[in-house]
Amino acid sequence: MTSDSAPAEPAPATPQPGPAGRTRSRALVVALCCATIIIDGYDLIVYGTVVPSLLDGSAEWKLSEAETGRIGAYALVGMLFGAMMTGTVTDLVGRRRIMLGCIAWFTAAMGIAAIAPTPDFFGFARFLAGLGLGGVVPTAIALTIEYAHPRHRSRTNGLMFSGYSVGGILAALTAIVVIPQLGWRAMFWVGVVLGVVLLPIAWRLLPESASFLLARGRRDEAETLARRYRLALEEPPAAGADAPRGLSTLKALFVPRYVAGTLLFWLGTGVGLLLVYGLNTWLAQIMREAGYPLGSALAFLLVLNLGAIIGTPLFGALADRVGSKPVTLGMFLTAALCIFLLSFELPSFLLFVLVGIAGACTIGTTILVNAYTANFYPAHMRATGLGWALGVGRLGAILGPIYGAFILASGWGLDANFYAFAAPAVLGAVSMLLIPALRK
Repeated sequence: MTSDSAPAEPAPATPQPGPAGRTRSRALVVALCCATIIIDGYDLIVYGTVVPSLLDGSAEWKLSEAETGRIGAYALVGMLFGAMMTGTVTDLVGRRRIMLGCIAWFTAAMGIAAIAPTPDFFGFARFLAGLGLGGVVPTAIALTIEYAHPRHRSRTNGLMFSGYSVGGILAALTAIVVIPQLGWRAMFWVGVVLGVVLLPIAWRLLPESASFLLARGRRDEAETLARRYRLALEEPPAAGADAPRGLSTLKALFVPRYVAGTLLFWLGTGVGLLLVYGLNTWLAQIMREAGYPLGSALAFLLVLNLGAIIGTPLFGALADRVGSKPVTLGMFLTAALCIFLLSFELPSFLLFVLVGIAGACTIGTTILVNAYTANFYPAHMRATGLGWALGVGRLGAILGPIYGAFILASGWGLDANFYAFAAPAVLGAVSMLLIPALRK
């Protein structure tokens, strides 16, 4: 095990079911987190599927590229605030409450977007949705890392977070069928239905974090939960200078031991999210301008996310074996190469292959950077470290749609769109290269 991987922990002895009831599979928690991320992915990527409709000359609002890019950024601004606030608050009030509250919040916001009478109101609804979506991501990752087997954390987190790309594929497939028949607003009603179905299931089945209960002094509840889900409890440090609590955990991210990693994870996360949201917002429109009809252009968006579903678990397993640093570094460099090659006149089949690899090495890389971040910090700092990395990283996500809109409207030509997204991937590789190894 390399120093940037999850620390090895002894597997707990198989417990006997006690008064708390039957043991349950940890996979149930991961599955619930994955289902939440599927809807998270649907709600974020659904905007990319409706962009061609919003830019259509016959559309009800007749938006420009700049206006469309700005609206696309509103949800990501909301995610910035949602991730930063939730990443800290979840260590105070618990991950179950945050997860349930966020699902209810972004489901309601999707309904508001579906009935928005003006572009400004629609943008406000997207901002509200972003607040909930931003809170879901660090909470789902923290729960997954905790409930995963200690030796398979990157792989399990990769599998769970591939739900983001499942949501993207669901959005693309739904758009191909729904938009021509019912219009773009129906895409948001589909999201509402998904959230309404998930919320009562999560309410019934999602457990609290055992680490949170233990940190709050609720040892009996934590041990009961550990027996039920066959967990090895991660003991919080003893009270004192090395045991940050509550808001003081934020200060602990900047102590000499963690500060370099904290800043580099913020940069790597920001670059990854710029690529993810820039490409998911503009890829379909870029391919339309390259001469593809709407259905084929949306198919590129589908393949981008399909590549992430296939590639992320494979790269996650590799990260568990050889370490997160070399894998995330190599994936960023591969993404840069594939996006650059899209600028050449190649057969459609080869373009689809390159887009699929780019999806695995942009969306997938960002997922593995999240797992790398989670494993970098101890359990009592994990949600805060993740929340702030994702929160500050949202600056890159916010920039992605605006950046893509600027390049698309610049008149620099079709190839410039690909060069513009290849360059940040190189920067992401540099940030991974420079992350220091922690001495355990």
